[in-house]
Amino acid sequence: MNPKLELITTDLIGRILGEAYQLLINPGVKVQDEEARTLLKNAGARIEGEIVKIPDSVIDKALTSTPHEFHLYDQEGVPAVHYGGNHVHFDPGSSGVHILDLETGRHRPSESKDLVRIIKVAELLPAYDAQSTAVVCNEVPKNISDLYRLYLVLLYSHKPVVTGAFTQRSLQAMIDLLAISAGGRENLSQKPRAIFDVCPSPPLIWSDFGAQNLIILARENVPAELISMPLAGAAAPVTLIGSIVQHAAESLSGIAIHQLANPGAPVVWGGAPAIFDMRYGTTPMGAIETAMIDIAYAQVGKSLGLPTHCYLGASDAKIIDTQAGLESGISTIMGALGGINMISGAGMLDFLACQSAEKLVIDAEAIGMAKRLIAGIEERTDPLATIFYESFNFKGDFLRQKLTRQLFPLEQFIPSSIIDRDSIRGWQEKGQTDTVTRANKRVNELLDAYSRPKQDGTIIKLLDKYVEDLAREGGMTELPLQE
Repeated sequence: MNPKLELITTDLIGRILGEAYQLLINPGVKVQDEEARTLLKNAGARIEGEIVKIPDSVIDKALTSTPHEFHLYDQEGVPAVHYGGNHVHFDPGSSGVHILDLETGRHRPSESKDLVRIIKVAELLPAYDAQSTAVVCNEVPKNISDLYRLYLVLLYSHKPVVTGAFTQRSLQAMIDLLAISAGGRENLSQKPRAIFDVCPSPPLIWSDFGAQNLIILARENVPAELISMPLAGAAAPVTLIGSIVQHAAESLSGIAIHQLANPGAPVVWGGAPAIFDMRYGTTPMGAIETAMIDIAYAQVGKSLGLPTHCYLGASDAKIIDTQAGLESGISTIMGALGGINMISGAGMLDFLACQSAEKLVIDAEAIGMAKRLIAGIEERTDPLATIFYESFNFKGDFLRQKLTRQLFPLEQFIPSSIIDRDSIRGWQEKGQTDTVTRANKRVNELLDAYSRPKQDGTIIKLLDKYVEDLAREGGMTELPLQE
């Protein structure tokens, strides 16, 4: 038996989808991109200016062509992430604009060297099945910032990538980079290494940029991850269930646009919703209600047979403290129990604005525990226990048994030195360190152990030239120092 978490019933899922379908007719969805409106109109939607009324038949047909599963591949072309079913994977949270500097205890604008540090750390942690474009490189011009982050991941990692683009030009350039790395567009289409987040604008709006991203990704057959972001109480109904309905409507409309552009292209039912804290005007990602919306909307997506994604494992704390551990640990466990295929957010603080390599390694321990939990309790011997009592002498000497030595590493998740399970004497002898100090030591150990993945030199030169040419167009005479 594998444990799972469900927050809504099958009947309620039906009502959620029923109301989402109603919203797609009245009031409809604002679609600001002309090409997307034309696709919808030709499929049978009614157009009233930028407002599109999408009938059930269009949505149903789109859902029929949407794949129920697909893989992301690593640098060697090996399947590494399985989107679909109850497979659970994790990647670091993405697009932070700050880094937590442990020396000063302050947040500062993130740079290329910070992103490379995070990539290296995540590369050596098996808890992370994929990389992300974790932080913005603030010293890089905005017109090449998106592609530059992906470029660094392709240089320093062999894992798949969860990424995104903030402009259409960046998206095209990033697809070019992936095609170069894959050895051509056909290879990229057959074995995609990256998935791109694409966001509607709440409530019920597909911007020109967002809709075009869906169309481009679909036609390139590069996976798209829908990131609906209802903000309960501000840009969505205050009720959790109301926000879940809006999430469904925004996601269904996105799937319609995407599948009309290229039926059968891979797309994910994802999101980054939050409640709105009216006391401070903030969007707490660590709130239990935020996690509840995630688990419930994932249930809706699973009911449609769709791959799923969410943002969990992050904290609204500003430093790595008890709040950070509390919020991140609880939501990591919830996401895993929800069977969500890709869980983004590890390492992040301050409402997803700040990343921390030290938090990333701490969160990896929570992920290890979560994966152990969902693996469940297995029958490793038959009989279950009496086999251990052969030659029993009423002494606690099970440690001597061969079976104990064989099964010990299978039964238990063995944490790293970040988790203190030593005696108080042992802890004192090791310097009485706290979790953050141990995490910083772990980060440095990983950095010392890191080595760049071997890649075809010709491909590296092509990547370098492509980025250098775009950097010059952006006004940069040389690429920033990465290490």
